Amino acid sequence: MKKTLLTLVAAAALHTASAQNSAVTNAILYQKQGTLDKARTEIDKAITNEKTQGKAKTWYTRGEIYEGIVASPIYGKSLPVMEGTKTAFESYSKAVSLEGKDSEYGKMATAKLDGLYGLALNAGVESYNGKDYAKAIDSYRMAQQIRPQDSTAYLYAAYASEANQDFGGAKEMYGKLQGIGYKSPQMYGRLLQIARQEKDDAAALKVVQDALVAYPTNKSFMLEELNMYLSAGRGKEALDKIDRAIAADPTNSNLYAVKGSILDGDKQPVKALEAYRKAVEVDPTNFDANFNLGVYSYNKGADLFTKASKMSLADYNKNGKKFEADGKKWFQESIPYFEKALQAQPNDRSTISSLQKAYLRVGRTADSEKMSAKLDASKK
Repeated sequence: MKKTLLTLVAAAALHTASAQNSAVTNAILYQKQGTLDKARTEIDKAITNEKTQGKAKTWYTRGEIYEGIVASPIYGKSLPVMEGTKTAFESYSKAVSLEGKDSEYGKMATAKLDGLYGLALNAGVESYNGKDYAKAIDSYRMAQQIRPQDSTAYLYAAYASEANQDFGGAKEMYGKLQGIGYKSPQMYGRLLQIARQEKDDAAALKVVQDALVAYPTNKSFMLEELNMYLSAGRGKEALDKIDRAIAADPTNSNLYAVKGSILDGDKQPVKALEAYRKAVEVDPTNFDANFNLGVYSYNKGADLFTKASKMSLADYNKNGKKFEADGKKWFQESIPYFEKALQAQPNDRSTISSLQKAYLRVGRTADSEKMSAKLDASKK
């Protein structure tokens, strides 16, 4: 009697185990037959069963079924691409975690995960093109988990975040890119644009400085940093940066003109003149350099006439005429510079006014009157 009872109990246990494993077996059979909806029903039963939910085979099979549904033109309509891809990803990942990468199913699941990367990325692109940026970012994040060292998913996620006006998310993605050793001038350019949109000058300066560490001879980043220093009133600190920029771009006449302006403000006229002259040597039409050279010459002439006017009669009779003659030479020297500046910017009132005075000083009355008329016309 005992023996019969034990035999019955053993048979019942065998039947239970068989029933539990049958869900996985049935799922595989339905998968092979191409009836993925039935395969999905069976495999979803298996992952909730105590006997089969702890087996890598169960989860690997589930990953294959869901991946097949996503790829199917028939069954794919019953399941959003993102949802199916996510389920496949989670299933393959579970298979690896249960038995490790070196097990039979661990190896197969790892290979499947690598192929799943394209599905996740394509799902993201599809959502992005449909302007569902949040959904696109979810897909890109999944792709990042599959291939954490691949830059594409991070870049796409950053673009989607920007399109979604989620600048914090975009910065997070660019930060992750830098974390995997990625760099590009375009990335720093996007980070700079975000900092400006957020009106964060300190962040913008840091971006440019980081960019210059990565690309120390990049002209654009050099000029960005230089302009930031100038805008912040840090002209003296900018001088060494100008010299670096000039070394990288020696044909940029504006750099010499800016350098001259800073030196001018720092009461270094000799060095300022040298910079202005270099600017017009590189580009004879440079407005700022021509105008400032004109101003320098005009002011030298005006100073001599002022000194002559303050002389005593005796001193004037002795030296006054020479002072005035030398002053007139300086006025004459200023005219070509002002004329070049006016050619560059024909409606600049400061240049027109300066030319009008210079012409008058050297006796070119008709030309002076033309400039006066031009000034009057520009008011209207």
